[in-house]
Order: sequence, then structure tokens, then C-alpha cells
Amino acid sequence: MILEDFHVHTSYCDGNNSAEEMVRAAIELNMTRIGFSVHSYTAFDQSYCIKKERIAEYQAEIRGLAQKYSGKIKVLCGVELDYYSDMTAQEFDYAIGSVHYIKTGEGYTEIDISSEMLTDAAEKYYGGDLVALAEVYFADMGDALRKTGADIIGHFDLVTKFNQDKKLFDTDDPRYVAAAKRAIDRLLPYGKPFEINTGAISRGYRNEAYPQEWQLRYIAENGGKVILSSDSHSADTLCYRFEEYERLAKDLGFKDFKLKI
Repeated sequence: MILEDFHVHTSYCDGNNSAEEMVRAAIELNMTRIGFSVHSYTAFDQSYCIKKERIAEYQAEIRGLAQKYSGKIKVLCGVELDYYSDMTAQEFDYAIGSVHYIKTGEGYTEIDISSEMLTDAAEKYYGGDLVALAEVYFADMGDALRKTGADIIGHFDLVTKFNQDKKLFDTDDPRYVAAAKRAIDRLLPYGKPFEINTGAISRGYRNEAYPQEWQLRYIAENGGKVILSSDSHSADTLCYRFEEYERLAKDLGFKDFKLKI
């Protein structure tokens, strides 16, 4: 079983536990590496992200924990860079490139807060067409590595967070499939891994990881890479269902799951 996890949140942003509590939980699981990925500062929405004045404190604490627990686990100081954040990956060990918003009118719409927020945005800006909204999301997602310079592609297909059993829109719609494939095709040349992200399962939103299985198959068929990520916001979900998704990834043809950092 893979025993390393690089998508981990703490109380520095929207996580429930301190960084040290997460490290101790990782050691109890016999993990070999844990990477902290604080949500990058977004000036237009500070409800979930790290405060600008706490970035240096975050980096110092994670570096200190890396030294304190160096004989038991490797601790890395990362950042989850949102597409619309003005932060960079400088002074971090690695970065996850993610899209949590789409530009709508003069502002932004979060795509992972509620189904109502998605449907309201679709009604207001896309004539009620949620697939059109998803096309905009995938256009940004396909540009995420160019924009952020990240090392990991974060929760590809996040736009389906509230779409279990296709209750909001049809993910078999040819426009949706084409938009997702276009995004994958733009990301593949960078050689960076897509994360198989189990966070929406552990929090009860979905019964499968991001990306969907057909997207993973498309990534595998075109020479892409993956790693496993829990997107943990609490200490009890580290490496969540990794054994199951490692088996699936191997069945789809993926062989190497190690992040090269």
C-alpha cells in the first residue's frame, strides 16, 4: 500500500487539526512521507485559505516539524495554488495546481461549495446550462500548470463534486467529455501527475474519486501519471482508501505512483 500523502490541510486554512496532529497521525499509519498543502491566499475570498500574514509562520512550523520528526517520517511544506491566486510556489517544496473558482461577470463563483451555488451561476451566466459551466471550468483546468507552475494536478473534475448519480448534469454529454479530454490533452505534455483524490468520498459527497474512471483510463492510455491523494482535512482520513485506488490504478495500467520531490 502507498504510504505517502501530499494533499493535506490543517487549521492554517480549512482543516480541522494542527499540523503536528496530522504528523503524529501519519506516523501511527507508518507513512513514509506527508506533504502539507495549505490553500493559497486568494484576496477576493479569504474564507477558506491561509491568511497572508500567516504564510511565514506556516512555513516555519512545517520546517520545524520536519526536523523534529526526521527520524520517523519525511515532512514536506507545500501549497495548493488556486488558478486565481497571486501566490507562487517559491519557498515551498512543491505545489498542487487546482481550480476552485470560475470567473463569472465581475467576480468569481466557487464550484465546490454547494450544488445551489453551481446551479445559480449556471442560471445567471449560462442560461441554465451546467455543461457550459463545466466547459469553462475545464478550460481553466487545462491551463492550470502553465498558470501555477505546479508539480501536481489537483482534483481534476472537481466540478462534479455535487453531481453524484448525475443529479445536476450528464457527464456523458459529448460536450462535457470533449472538454475534459481537451483539458487532459493540454496537461499531459508537462509530465506532471494527476492526483487520484479521495477527499470527496471521505467527506460524503461522492462514491468515487476524482478523476472519474474513464478519465483515468484516458490519462493512462495517453502516457499520463498519477499519485494518490486524500485531500485530508482531518487526521482520520490520511491515505483514505488508498489500497483500493492503488489496485484500480494498476488495473488501468499505471505503474509508478511516487512523487519525484
